[in-house]
Amino acid sequence: MELRDALRRRPVTPERRIAVGAAVLRIEQLVSRGEDATAAIETLNETTGHSFGVDDFHHHCGAPGREELVEWACAPPPVRLPDVTRDELVEIVRRILADPADDWYIAAFELNTVMPGASGLIFNPLSGLGDATADVIVDAALAYRPIAL
Repeated sequence: MELRDALRRRPVTPERRIAVGAAVLRIEQLVSRGEDATAAIETLNETTGHSFGVDDFHHHCGAPGREELVEWACAPPPVRLPDVTRDELVEIVRRILADPADDWYIAAFELNTVMPGASGLIFNPLSGLGDATADVIVDAALAYRPIAL
C-alpha cells in the first residue's frame, strides 16, 4: 500500500544532510564548551520542524550519536492524522517490521494510535502476539480503550 505523504518519511537530499549536520555539530560544540546554545537550537527547530532541547546534544549512554541525530533532524517529524486508516497503520507496522531500527515509522505509529506505547506490541508483544503479523498488531492497538477516570 502506498502511504499518504504525511505518513511517509521523505528522502533527504545530500545538501540538506550537510546543512543540518553542520548545525548539529555547531550546537554540540557550544554545549560541550558550556556556552549558550539556545538560539542555535531554536534555529534548528524552526528549520526542521522538530523540538530538540539542549539535552539532545549531550553525549551520554543511550543518547543518539551525531549521525542518528542528523538523520532524525533531516526528516520532517511524523504527524498525527485524525483520519488515519487501519490499512495505513498496517503499512506503517510492516515498514517497522522490515526495519525495526526505523525510529521515524515507530514514532508515526505511536502518534497515530491512542494506545500508550503501542510500539511495545511489536518489540515486547503481549502473550499470544509473539510472531504476530502487522494486521494482528494493528488490531490489538486499535482495540485499546483508555480508562476514563
